[in-house]
Amino acid sequence: MREVAVLGVGQTRFGELWDLSFREIGIEAGLQALVDARLSSKDLGALYLGNMASGSLIDQEHIAPLILDYAGLAYRHLPAMRVEGGGASGALALHQGYLAVASGQYDYVVVGGAEKLTDVPDATATQIAASTADHEWEVVFGATLPALWGLVARRYMHLYGARREDLARVSVHAHEMGAKNPNAHYRNRLTVEQVVGAPPIAEPLGVLDCAPFSDGAAAVVLGPLDEARRHTDTPIRIAASEVACDTMALQHRREVTSVEATVAAARQAFARARRAPADVQVAEIHDAYSICPLIGLEDLGFVERGRAGPEFSSGRFGSGGRPTINPSGGLKAQGRPFGAVGVAQVVELVRQLRGEAKDRQVAGARLGLAHDLGGTGATSVVHLLERAS
Repeated sequence: MREVAVLGVGQTRFGELWDLSFREIGIEAGLQALVDARLSSKDLGALYLGNMASGSLIDQEHIAPLILDYAGLAYRHLPAMRVEGGGASGALALHQGYLAVASGQYDYVVVGGAEKLTDVPDATATQIAASTADHEWEVVFGATLPALWGLVARRYMHLYGARREDLARVSVHAHEMGAKNPNAHYRNRLTVEQVVGAPPIAEPLGVLDCAPFSDGAAAVVLGPLDEARRHTDTPIRIAASEVACDTMALQHRREVTSVEATVAAARQAFARARRAPADVQVAEIHDAYSICPLIGLEDLGFVERGRAGPEFSSGRFGSGGRPTINPSGGLKAQGRPFGAVGVAQVVELVRQLRGEAKDRQVAGARLGLAHDLGGTGATSVVHLLERAS
């Protein structure tokens, strides 16, 4: 297996992009990544596109060749593949692109992720998001993703004594970081009092504990590490890319306050990279709901079980923390276009590891971790990226 590097990155704004179509945002992100990688379209071997729900959202399936077509590349007859894994669709697409380059099947591939969520009412988007849970055991009885994560949060608070304020500080942190990100959906700061006092969605979670539905796209160009310096002065090596899965329904899991798929994917990733959680300086961790990163920090090995709440509230994972988490603002502030999230996490890490993150730069970042979930954790993807020496 060849070593793989990220050669170029691109990303649109995240938010309510009513003036742009799905194909326009996908092409914009891809072109940015190609320019950043100093490549032209004739160098590409394949396209992998992460997307969760284009059929339901824009009445368009078969979207990977659509993007190629409107990018003017249909004549090249490149293989173009859509990858779906709920909210982890983009992360899974990146995993597939990584394997394609590592195996030698292709030398250069574009991995993109895109979603247009604000073109439908929030109630419709909520119903679409719920399709990532188990329909027969959960959704048919009225469960939504916020409701399921609310159950997880309540159980976590019961077992470990976490406070409502601990959850609120996750959102406060996300908006503090997102305020520095020009691509973020939300750039306003929050207080703990605002989060705690916001209207309830699924107690203990309120409106401000939940990431927004967003439009947006992100893309990366991958290639062999031994060719990377032809395209970038700061090659970023993918040290590990791991995927693990679990039961769809919460009720079938041994304990809902841990996502065992994340535990497995993280263990495999750190073993493959020959690194440990203590080596990570910056991490993008799934935070669709404020309980998610508390559990994620524990599952990834950064904090002992049940200690994420007080550790987070102490400011340990803020600017200058080890690791600093979600400098992009995470899903909560940067935004949550399902298919784009997992790719956007890697875009942020690459910029951090290159030293190009400007006001949100994590000093001395050399090893970064990206963690994304589908649904309530039936799919978990962990990537480790390292600045090549």
